[in-house]
Amino acid sequence: MMKEIRGEQLPGCMTPGRLAEMAGRKATVEGCVHNIRALGGIAFVILRTGRYLLQTVYDQSVCRDDAAALEDGCYISATGTVRLEQRAAGGVELLLDGFEVLSRPAAPYPLNMADRSLKATLGTNLEYRAVALRHPRERAVFRVMEGIENGFRDFMLRNDFAEIHSPKITAISAEGGAEVFRLKYFGSDAVLAQSPQFYKQMGVAFFDRVFEVGEVYRAELHNTSRHLNEYVGLDFEMGYIRDMTDVMNMETAMLRHVMAHLAENYQPEIELLGVRLPAVEAIPAVKFADALAYLKTVGGGKNRNDLTADDEVLLCSHILQQTGSEFVFVTHFPSAKRPFYVMDDQENPKEALSFDLLFRGLEITTGGQRIHDYAQQVAKMKARNMDPADFESFLAAHKYGLPPHGGLGIGLERLTSKLCDLANIRQASLFPRDLNHLAP
Repeated sequence: MMKEIRGEQLPGCMTPGRLAEMAGRKATVEGCVHNIRALGGIAFVILRTGRYLLQTVYDQSVCRDDAAALEDGCYISATGTVRLEQRAAGGVELLLDGFEVLSRPAAPYPLNMADRSLKATLGTNLEYRAVALRHPRERAVFRVMEGIENGFRDFMLRNDFAEIHSPKITAISAEGGAEVFRLKYFGSDAVLAQSPQFYKQMGVAFFDRVFEVGEVYRAELHNTSRHLNEYVGLDFEMGYIRDMTDVMNMETAMLRHVMAHLAENYQPEIELLGVRLPAVEAIPAVKFADALAYLKTVGGGKNRNDLTADDEVLLCSHILQQTGSEFVFVTHFPSAKRPFYVMDDQENPKEALSFDLLFRGLEITTGGQRIHDYAQQVAKMKARNMDPADFESFLAAHKYGLPPHGGLGIGLERLTSKLCDLANIRQASLFPRDLNHLAP
């Protein structure tokens, strides 16, 4: 006989706000013992919930259970009286009546969770990642990341973009070159997707506007503070554009929405990390050639076809001084160094209708206008000694018609790391994948 399943109220996290509303009443909270400060017959037992720290007070004359049973890392269910206490985190605390130990660690933490900032080298942090992420400041980074993603998705949906999920195992690479992870797919050659570019462009044919949040893979041999081999891309593609400035304006509006979303919904993390949200007004734009000319006057600009990491820092500093903006669009990159699907400027075919967005000295976005005409796309492939037959499925979208369109991709970890002022992009990846890390 089947057992009837009855609807019940789902359990939820007891936030400081919800607890404050229960002042003077009993409440039960589940959490992990983050720290214990014993003061004779009184002890402050700090619990770590999924987002907050909660101060509970153990008084041996009040609590029926013995605090000696507790240690850092215990997961418990605690019951007590809610009290308002401005000196406590969140302005509230729990005077314990009793507690139940739900789970006990088999070994002590290899890192000190009680320190204000985690005192560990990056190598140690990554070695003990499953522990390091329990530290409030470490995990707060990923709440900020969550806020960026949620704000991005909310903006896209509000502006009639359809969310898609493109394949990550593909027959051809969007960027070409050797920087792809190759694998066998039931006997056929395949690669891990470098971006959802081809699928975004196809999606414009039937959705007009599309966006995606998903992993992308780059088999780059970089071992720097700004590169990962697996990262999360925030991508969108939009049809019926006049030129690439439509894409740039859409990104500007999106970033403004994201920052407002963070300010409204992620104040605990913003305050904990000291995040300084940038003002997103009209973002200045400078042509690559003009940027290069300036950089040469200050000792940079040594790469004629691209910006180096030092160039990006120098240029952002200059733009900030000149305009007050922490963002700058760099446009019209040399066509030879941009992908084959990017449209060239009709007035100067050596320049591509492509842009990067720099933020606080780091490129966080690459985007531009795409080729939508079939003959034009085939011609550019042939000019680069590419065989159009290798891209038959991609070209099918062009053959049967595409509107003028463009789009971009944002590196979520890069944007997060700059917002949170992190020294290394690995700190903005839960479990980073790079040349040296395949586990955890």
